[in-house]
Amino acid sequence: MIFSQRLKELRLANNLSQMQLAIKTGISQSAIAKWELNKTEPTASAIIILSQFFNETTDYILGLED
Repeated sequence: MIFSQRLKELRLANNLSQMQLAIKTGISQSAIAKWELNKTEPTASAIIILSQFFNETTDYILGLED
């Protein structure tokens, strides 16, 4: 649950729509939407891509650290 919240917070803090984030990361917009709705979980490679894009640790994105 924390991942979905963190992803949305990071996306909005960077003034990005789901589609803009999808284009910039190469991750589909539908995957981002499902993650934000907590319907599916990302793969390890997707977490790494998001971590690098937002310049945050994977632990932060997963909610393991603040």
